[in-house]
Amino acid sequence: MSTTRLFGLIYHLLNHEKATTSELAKQFEVSTRTITRDINTLSSIGVPIYTETGRNGGVYLLSSFVLDKVLLSEEERKNLLLALKGIRQLTPQISGESLAKLQSLFQQNDTDWLEVDFSTWHRRENGNDTFDLLKKSILTNHVITFDYISKQGPQKRVCQPYKLLFRSQAWYLQAFDQQKNAFRTFKISRMSQVHVTEQHFFPVTAPNSAIELTVDTYPARLFFQADVLYRVYDEFDHQDITLTEEGTAVVTVELPEESWVVPYLFSFGKSLRILSPPRLKNRYQEEVAAIYANLSKNEGAN
Repeated sequence: MSTTRLFGLIYHLLNHEKATTSELAKQFEVSTRTITRDINTLSSIGVPIYTETGRNGGVYLLSSFVLDKVLLSEEERKNLLLALKGIRQLTPQISGESLAKLQSLFQQNDTDWLEVDFSTWHRRENGNDTFDLLKKSILTNHVITFDYISKQGPQKRVCQPYKLLFRSQAWYLQAFDQQKNAFRTFKISRMSQVHVTEQHFFPVTAPNSAIELTVDTYPARLFFQADVLYRVYDEFDHQDITLTEEGTAVVTVELPEESWVVPYLFSFGKSLRILSPPRLKNRYQEEVAAIYANLSKNEGAN
């Protein structure tokens, strides 16, 4: 007798109104006699399974049957509770109620070692409004409009939303941009004035939702003082970091060909020294000169 087959038989009946012994035998690649023995075994241990004869007969589970906790291993029960706890912030009322019910059913309350928080440090009380509107528009297939801040500046967008993505500490929306006539990925923190319209759209197959880096990169070596090591370990791959005996660090990394790189490096102040390449050093020096020029202009204006 296969315990796995018994569980599979229950799961199959939970997902179907009924099944015949022939269908079950074909599904699990055994004889109808074996399926009959399995039905008797399940019935003997209290599973409300029964059969009806005749042309419209078959094998059934009572509609009131609920999958008992013994059919999940202890590890599976814990993983299920952790998954619910992880998404509790996204659907707080539903997930919280479900978590409480399952904790009571499983008689487990030992999930407090994990806390997941997707919010930002500057979250406002209405910070979930945008997320809720996007979720609603995705589930109901309604077109949305919103203001978006891109590298080209503020823009108005009209999109068909498909999926919310979370990657590298940020939320993104995958949507079909009606103006561009193509799928685009938008960073949600750059979206505002989100409005769900009355216009309905018929969904199509969305492309792979992975957020790809499509910009060119170049190798760089950066030297950091010990006072910013906490940021270095927050913001760079640990495999790219080499610690020195003095407690400083050298980071060997591929940097994107993006305008934000130099301003980002400025945030490390005097604790950063660029070792290579020379062109990055030059860009850094040019930025310093531009900042100094702006300061001089401000002093002249005063």
